[in-house]
Amino acid sequence: RDFNERCAQCSEVNWGLTDGGRFYCRSCHNVTERTREVVNTDFITNSRVQRISKGLKKQEKNDGGCEWYICEGFQLVLKKQVEALEALGVCPQMKDEILCNFWRCYLQKSKQAYCKRPAGETVKALSVCESSTDVDSDPERPSLLHLLSLSESEGDLQTDCSFASSVSKVSESTSVYSGSVDGSLYLMKNQKEKLRMTMPMTLSFCYMALLWVREPITLSELLRFVVEGHIPYLNVFQHFPEKMKICGLDLKIFCVESWPVYEEVFNKMHELAAFLDLPRFPDITESCFLHPDMLCMKYLMEANLPDELHNWTCRVVKKIGIGEVDFLTLMPGNKSTRKVKYDVLAAAVIVVVLKLLFLLDDHYEWLLSEFAEERNKNNTEGGPYFEFKRWYEVVKHSLDAEQKKLDEERAKYLWRCERPLFYSVKNKSKALKRRQMVVNLQNQFGKLSGSVRCAEKPNPSSFQLSWSEENPDGSCFHGHSLKGILKEKCGLLTAMNPDYWLCTVKLCNEKLCGHLAHYREVEFPQSYHFVLRLFSFLLRIQPSYIHDEVCMIEHKLFNKKLCKKLKYNTVLRK
Repeated sequence: RDFNERCAQCSEVNWGLTDGGRFYCRSCHNVTERTREVVNTDFITNSRVQRISKGLKKQEKNDGGCEWYICEGFQLVLKKQVEALEALGVCPQMKDEILCNFWRCYLQKSKQAYCKRPAGETVKALSVCESSTDVDSDPERPSLLHLLSLSESEGDLQTDCSFASSVSKVSESTSVYSGSVDGSLYLMKNQKEKLRMTMPMTLSFCYMALLWVREPITLSELLRFVVEGHIPYLNVFQHFPEKMKICGLDLKIFCVESWPVYEEVFNKMHELAAFLDLPRFPDITESCFLHPDMLCMKYLMEANLPDELHNWTCRVVKKIGIGEVDFLTLMPGNKSTRKVKYDVLAAAVIVVVLKLLFLLDDHYEWLLSEFAEERNKNNTEGGPYFEFKRWYEVVKHSLDAEQKKLDEERAKYLWRCERPLFYSVKNKSKALKRRQMVVNLQNQFGKLSGSVRCAEKPNPSSFQLSWSEENPDGSCFHGHSLKGILKEKCGLLTAMNPDYWLCTVKLCNEKLCGHLAHYREVEFPQSYHFVLRLFSFLLRIQPSYIHDEVCMIEHKLFNKKLCKKLKYNTVLRK
């Protein structure tokens, strides 16, 4: 009755006693380190000696928790993510043979583990030190790949006890509250010479491992699985063990309140590969899923476009050489090679092919549609001719519905996690009471409104838009023919219209402005913008990134004509 503290797991005050004298929560059955007060009158009469056990000294610092370091928290995040990827069908070797080595190499390169501390070095924020006695005495110590629990005989893990104690003293002396040992120092440290670990970098680690084993998962799919909740990322720290108290500055490191950004994860992955001095990645060949020919086939099916367009995408890929192994394979640290975004590149190839055949100038594609519509009325043999106008109407209807559904899901998303969070000890009780009040109100309003709990999330799929040829309404265009817009010339099928408009005549410096070309919707035809919008939805990226790749492909495709035009303009100026 005298023990009135709230349970750290469910915030209830409903305690019972175990046979060993420890308090346990009757609501969630969480057992604490606290024991019952013992009254002992054997020593001095008319006096009472109270003894409350709190476990080891190192656990007294964080309200019954154990000492833990920031890198151990990221280990648990990576563990949850790689387990989720394995559940999606990724090969099990990726965890133990690939990601394990990447993580071990990162800890060594960043001097967090597997290294010797230089003599006279000051206490660093990212230093991780493990005493062999601590490892042996705490069998429940959290670990992702057992990287930080190596024995002393291996000799590569730092086991300096005095250094660990000095880190703890410095952490205790800081005025900022933190549940981890090095949380405050982690944010204070200037990491210009090192890559400081962040939550987006956990996804960079996963994508780098996926790319190494050449799994059929692109970066856009990985980030989509994260947003859909199939891969832990948002509020993943609530799955930390109870002994790992997370509060204060730890929340700034592990608490994420924004969706992962494609460019950030992509760039960090390349920085990581160069920082770790990784060798050349396995070759991306024509049989690999990440090859443009394979990805173009996938996106053509998802965009409900005719199958015959795949022959044209293959011709474009072969002509400009973006299907070569050396172009596609990642070579870390090689600044002369361009960083390839496999999914964006494939989408851009399809856009270029659509411009080659339909021009997408808000005029020519509608003329072709009228011609194909007339042919289909009189066509009794073979497959129907492809009508761009009808395809536009069907796909736009589905795209608008899916986009509205996505916007509503994002607007309704609850960013707050179930585990109560607090930034200081003073606010702990208030946070627990506020959280309990919110839960009670939600339960009461749920009973009054008769709301039903959400069903389980459907299994993830590689296709967001599905089209079946068996639909009676004829909304699937996979089997439609391109005969109405092609003509035979020198034994090859070419577009009837020889004209083509370039998105830009001169490319920008990508290193200076971040883009090869600037994209403004009002400056381009609506048909072109719709196609970009379609693929930007499928890849969950901004249309400007696809526009950049389109400009790059166009300059490779029309390089000779552009050079002649630039020389002609130079002569005229002179």
